Amino acid sequence: MRIVAVKEKSGIPKYKQIVASIEAAILDGTLKKGDRLPSLNHIKNQNSLSRDTVLTAFNELKTRGIIHSIVGKGYYVNSEDVEVNQKIFLLFDEFNSFKEDLYNSFLSNLGENIQVDIFFHHFNPEMFSKLINDNVGDYTTYVIMPANLKDTSQIIERLPKEKVYILDQTNPDLKEYPSIFQNFKKDIYQGLETALRQIKTYKKMVLLYPAARQPEGILSGFKLFCEHHALDYDVIDNFTNRELTRGELYIVLDDKNLIRIIKRIKEQGLSIAKDIGLISYNDTLLKEIVEGGITTISTDFNLMGQRLAQMILNKEFAQVENPNRLIIRKSI
Repeated sequence: MRIVAVKEKSGIPKYKQIVASIEAAILDGTLKKGDRLPSLNHIKNQNSLSRDTVLTAFNELKTRGIIHSIVGKGYYVNSEDVEVNQKIFLLFDEFNSFKEDLYNSFLSNLGENIQVDIFFHHFNPEMFSKLINDNVGDYTTYVIMPANLKDTSQIIERLPKEKVYILDQTNPDLKEYPSIFQNFKKDIYQGLETALRQIKTYKKMVLLYPAARQPEGILSGFKLFCEHHALDYDVIDNFTNRELTRGELYIVLDDKNLIRIIKRIKEQGLSIAKDIGLISYNDTLLKEIVEGGITTISTDFNLMGQRLAQMILNKEFAQVENPNRLIIRKSI
């Protein structure tokens, strides 16, 4: 049975006619998931086409997830959902409550007929590289959250530049790509500046900074703030063996350590705000209510997801700094 039919002088590009023929064959049941497609050469010879024309059609179907290729064997039907017109590769560093807000906002603003596949590299350079290498050419759009991993630009170069968007953290090596990002150095400095009056009631500021997972800009912005205001400060990567001391104000960057330090405060018979101050990074619903409310420095993740969706839908090249603010609650 002839699956692909191409007409001369139809006004429709020939590669689009190939795409439409394969979609029609899937819709009427001629082709089903797992079926092998006619070879490139077979379609080329049967319709007197160039090989590039057939390959262009197959690549479009491949990036939409409709077909996939097996080296040495050919092309196969991967999905019967031919309504999908964009397929997005979304690579996060990790998943947590505020990243969930970002993800849900992104999905809700994309519209219909767009498939999003989410992956996680967990701050592992080898995993980051493997996930990108394994998916080169399989998506219409790639959204990459490089976090603080080194030399990511060399890995991302393997992707078509016009299909890549950088999310959350960026660096000078990625300046050629559209992005929506946080300015961590400026954000923490300005956030702490807003709370300067409350901060000065404490004797020492302590930044809990596990360097392997946190942006370098947070550390440099924190140090700049403390030195500018001649404040005593300390930077630690954990507080496993640290005794909390009255008059300390802790800046805590992740939720697990926030819970640990609240527990330690209670174990030592201390009081939040009165004895030990707490400022957390990234706001969540939980932080609005736990212990009467935890002060946070946070970007707007819902806005970040919405803006990212707009950039992709409009094929917009922009480098957008997402807004950030301090939310003062009862922990300082």
